Amino acid sequence: MRAVVQRVSSATVVVDDEVVGAIGPGLCAFVGVAHGDDGDAARRMADRLWNLRVFEDDTGRMNRSAAEVGLSLLVVSQFTLYADTSRGRRPSFAGAAPPEQAEPLVDQVVARLSELGATVATGRFGAHMVVTLANDGPVTLVLDA
Repeated sequence: MRAVVQRVSSATVVVDDEVVGAIGPGLCAFVGVAHGDDGDAARRMADRLWNLRVFEDDTGRMNRSAAEVGLSLLVVSQFTLYADTSRGRRPSFAGAAPPEQAEPLVDQVVARLSELGATVATGRFGAHMVVTLANDGPVTLVLDA
């Protein structure tokens, strides 16, 4: 499982002209699922996201997590994180898990975050989404679980 995580001052997901997910300050996580991923990977990813120390403490250092600060997360499924661009001009997405495997695992990440106490907004799995965000910092990280 892989996530591209951005610290944001705000983020919104729109599907068919309807806002389906929005957060104020927090983390926007684009989550991709690979063939070998399972529930353990989903739990590890959620734990890492919730406890990732990318928010400033009193001295200005990135030393606090969304859990400590009480900020929201926006989780957006994104199979393109497993694109293979090593050959030709068209990416191969063979490394990404099929939707019937990926969707429940993304749902497990969201459920685990909620269990941990996070306020979580989401996109809509499989839909064409327009994601608008204001990257704060900018801070962008890639996490693998």
